[in-house]
Amino acid sequence: MWTFLSCFLCLVVASRLGFGSVWTSADELDREVKIEVLFKPLECTKRSKKGDLINAHYDGYLAEDGSQFYCSRTDKDGHPQWFVLGVGQVIRGLDIGMLDMCVGEKRKVTVPSALAFGDKGKGPVPPNATVVFEVEVLSVSRGPRSMEAFGHIDLDRDKTLTKAEVTAFTSSKVLIFQQQDETLRTQKVSGFQLRFCRVLKGSAGF
Repeated sequence: MWTFLSCFLCLVVASRLGFGSVWTSADELDREVKIEVLFKPLECTKRSKKGDLINAHYDGYLAEDGSQFYCSRTDKDGHPQWFVLGVGQVIRGLDIGMLDMCVGEKRKVTVPSALAFGDKGKGPVPPNATVVFEVEVLSVSRGPRSMEAFGHIDLDRDKTLTKAEVTAFTSSKVLIFQQQDETLRTQKVSGFQLRFCRVLKGSAGF
């Protein structure tokens, strides 16, 4: 009985002294992500949601001095990045800050360190750094929602998706899109060459 009362009194004293504020809920952290819409198209037929496959450009800056630490337009040959939203392929702050975005929309997302790179930092980002991302969504498509698609991605058949498995899935998607784009360009060039040859033959009297 005395042990119970002692613990209860300790909790009361701790709450009065403000020690309870040490524990911050996930919802409170999520609300610390600040979103500023820089541009939004007049027509928005599709909005991003958790599980969608996103293609986007994003630039990262340190909030403290504004120095840039990442730019998708110059890194990795300048290709926009593919990722599944809401599964941890990007930092938690971007998973939150890029929800409900239209294709063509641009946002400025300010992310506290706890939802970015934490107390260890990463590369040019120092520990406990607040970061700012300017993001632009180029496309939003359906992610792996069906059980059949889930089975293709879940390579080790443990009924959960790891970051590596999702990355492999998005990489295969990118390859397919690139192949389709290359095929389309080849068809357009071939069609143009065929029409051009017909014009030449006609003018030559063949």
